[in-house]
Parts: sequence; structure tokens; C-alpha cells
Amino acid sequence: MLVNAKYEKFIRDQYDELIRTRYMPHFRVLGSPNSAKAILDGQEILILCANNYLGLANDPEMKKAAVEAVEKWGAGMGTGRMIMTMAIQDELEEKAAEFKSAEAALVYPTGYTANVGAVWSLMAEGDTIVSDELNHASIIDGCRLARGTNRLIYKHLDMKDLEAKLKESVKDRAKGKTMIITDSVFSQDGDICPLPEIVELAEKYDAFVYIDDAHATGVLGKTGRGTVEHFNLYGRVEVQMGTLSKAIATCGGYVAGSNELKYYLWRRSRTYCFSTGFPDPATAGATLKAFEIIKREPERVQRLWDNTRYFKKELEDLGFNTGISQTPITPVIVGTPEKAMQLSRLLYEEEKIFVNAVSYPVVPKGTDRIRTIVNAHHKREELDYAVGAFERVGKKLDLI
Repeated sequence: MLVNAKYEKFIRDQYDELIRTRYMPHFRVLGSPNSAKAILDGQEILILCANNYLGLANDPEMKKAAVEAVEKWGAGMGTGRMIMTMAIQDELEEKAAEFKSAEAALVYPTGYTANVGAVWSLMAEGDTIVSDELNHASIIDGCRLARGTNRLIYKHLDMKDLEAKLKESVKDRAKGKTMIITDSVFSQDGDICPLPEIVELAEKYDAFVYIDDAHATGVLGKTGRGTVEHFNLYGRVEVQMGTLSKAIATCGGYVAGSNELKYYLWRRSRTYCFSTGFPDPATAGATLKAFEIIKREPERVQRLWDNTRYFKKELEDLGFNTGISQTPITPVIVGTPEKAMQLSRLLYEEEKIFVNAVSYPVVPKGTDRIRTIVNAHHKREELDYAVGAFERVGKKLDLI
């Protein structure tokens, strides 16, 4: 087979660099449903890094709802939603909007396509985007695609710097609009954006607010509805984006807001218009059931937070650095890629616990870590075992 020489050199050089820097990790193969304990690479492992916050991924009701949806609606759409839509998909969007206390919602194939498609569509030439420096890659890519916009980055969670950037945007813009966009829960540090202050600044400087609630949906708020519920800011946040792949435990993303927002994105968002849309009836059925379960069983959210507070305190009491986490995302910061990899490897090989190592460029240099996430379905004895394992391995590596 003939291969273009320049292409071959590019691919080979990139591959070699990834291998050299160990940026090509070994992905563990899940051989069972995702639960507190699961089969990874052929052995039973305690999972401490899954986004399955409420333990719904293997819930019997979820599985039954998925099967029933397939039996009623078939295996898939076979066409894009711009041509036809299924009633179950429309029902899902109604439930998503209700869950977020919004007028309407539009569901995308993934959270990534939701962010890219919505940000790109909402912002035009002459507009200004003011974005937190640690926002998710999908937000960054959406902002980059919004060509002709004035893009300003404010220091992470720094409201003085946000206000300075908003003052700058007022000077630079003529008739264009300004958007403040931020993750609500940041995926590596587990900290929460100061949404009340952000909303106040938006109102002061004539901006609108777009939040990414991916790690807040099902987690924050008394009933798990997210950051707006957590801070009681109903009616003051124009755009709420979120994913269905974390606490909801299925797949997809959504954008919730006004009826006009939904209709506009339905007609103009390219990642919605030019894709098949929401994956399949099974996913829609299971997702509808997830919303029902969360509404019916708010105690799942309480268990999640009980487990989070317990595990975080135990790690801190041992002397581990958990950073500025305020959520179930609890990093254990060790400082170098080598230590992070060692900690992850020994926990897996010696203690049968799976936590992933995270290093630059995902996090800043010198903040290399493993990222733990406890779920609502972890039992106290499992968390106690994990704490003991961290103590044993931490002492072996001189981390505590």
C-alpha cells in the first residue's frame, strides 16, 4: 500500500512523542456493568473515579426502561431529527426542561456537541465572550469556532478579574452582546463557580450567563437539579447546558433555557442540525427513567454527599492534599507525573482500586494528581477499605 511520506512522518512523530511523554495511557477494559465494584481487565476492582454519581448506570429500572423503549420504538432513528423526530425524544426534552426549571430544552448527541453547537451559534461577529481560564475543552472549542468575536479570559474564579474583563468588553463592543461562560463544577479540582457573583456582574454590565452544569446535574442542589437550584438563582441564568452521561448515567447533552432559545438552536446549531441527534430510543427511555428516579429518590443525592464528606475528611486527616475541592470530585495532588502514575498503579495492582492519574496538560504543571470520585452507591465499608489502601500506598511512596 502506498502511503504519503509527509503524512506517515507526521503520524509517526506524533505517536513517538506521545509514547515518550507517556501521554498514551492504557485504557482499562470494563467487562461488567459500571458499579461500585466492576470487572476491569478480567478482575474485580473497586471503582473510585466514575462519573456515575447516583449509581444509576446499572439500575434495574433503568435497564428495564431501555428495553421497553427499544421494543416500542425500535433500535434507532435511521434519520436526522431535522427530518423526523420520535415522540419519546420530544418527551425527553420536556422532562429535561422541567428538571432544570426552564421553559424548554434541546438534546444533543453528546455534551461536547451541545457546548460547541450552542456557543458557536449564539455568538456572532462583534460579540464578546468572557470565559473562565479553566473551562472545559468543549467550551474552549465552541468559543474558538465563534469567529469574529472578542474573546476575553478571566482568572479562575477571580471575580475582580471578571469585572475588569467586563469593563474592557463594554469599551470594546458597540452593539454586540456579551456572554459570561463558565463551568459550574470544574472537573479536575472539584470547585464550584461563584454563580451569585457572576450573575450580579452580568446584570451590572449587561451580559448574559451560560453555565456548563455537566458535573453539577444530579449533584448540586437539594434535589440534584444543579447550580441554579444550589444558589436559588431561578430566572437569572439564560443558558444551562449539561450532560446526560454523568449522574444521569446514559449518554447525550442538553441546552435548557427559553422557548425562543430552543427554537433558534433547533434551526441554527450545526452540531444538532447535521447529526442524527439523540442516540437511540433505548437511551431516551433510560434517561426518562433516570429523571423519574432522581425526583422520586432525593435521598440518593444525600447519600452522595454523605459519602463525599466522609471520604474527603478521611483523606485529609491522613495528610493528603485534596486541593480546593467542594464536591464529590476529590483530587489527591502529589506534584509530579511520576508520583501520580505510581500512586494510581500501586492502588490498582496491590489494592484493587481504580483511580486515574492526571498530569499536564490536563492540569497545570506541578499539580499532578489522581482524581477520585465517590458515588452514592459506595458502601461505608468500601470507603473504609479505600482509605486504608490510600494510607498503605501513601506511606510506601512517602506521600504522607
